[in-house]
Amino acid sequence: MRLRYVKGSKELIAAHEAIVHDPKELKGRWHEFFGNSNPIRLEIGMGKGKFLSTLAMQNPDVNYIGIEKYEAVILRALEKKESLELKNLALICDYASELGEIFAEGEIDMIYLNFSDPWPKDRHAKRRLTSDTFLEVYKVILKKGGKVQFKTDNTALFDYSVERALACGYDVPALTRDLHASEFAEGNVCTEYEEKFVAEGKKICFMQAQYPCK
Repeated sequence: MRLRYVKGSKELIAAHEAIVHDPKELKGRWHEFFGNSNPIRLEIGMGKGKFLSTLAMQNPDVNYIGIEKYEAVILRALEKKESLELKNLALICDYASELGEIFAEGEIDMIYLNFSDPWPKDRHAKRRLTSDTFLEVYKVILKKGGKVQFKTDNTALFDYSVERALACGYDVPALTRDLHASEFAEGNVCTEYEEKFVAEGKKICFMQAQYPCK
């Protein structure tokens, strides 16, 4: 469930200095933007920002970028970024379909997909962030050996995602249908949705897919 529309959110985002307003101009130059050569990790559909802001606090030597298309949602992430004074976190209000125009080949070290919209109808499958369309884009913007990390409570989407990752030539070195009872639970950072689902007794599916063939 998404946040309801917040009056004036579009105008606030357009004027806010903490948002990267022209991300396509930084394609191939994100290290210059951050002012260092640290790894760059990207969350697509960052929601309110809890996951990414936590990682940015824990790992000051890693740069993080969050992309979110909903203005009302990214406003919450802005509040977290400003209150925590996170210099290694950048926010983009844009669509995931623009990734190939925003990032250059091999510019990203890791991609996080957390509780993405399942788009359950077959005719909408290409909109899933683990569809072949997106997986092929990830191959380009990820560095050699880079990973896509995926979490969901939706088992149908998870099965689809594992199948498509393998079909697109990815290795899947980490996979479980019960993250919090698995060997991969150590170091896991929960999202807002994840905390809610775990409290309801739901199991969290987890996958890391790696494209090794560059």
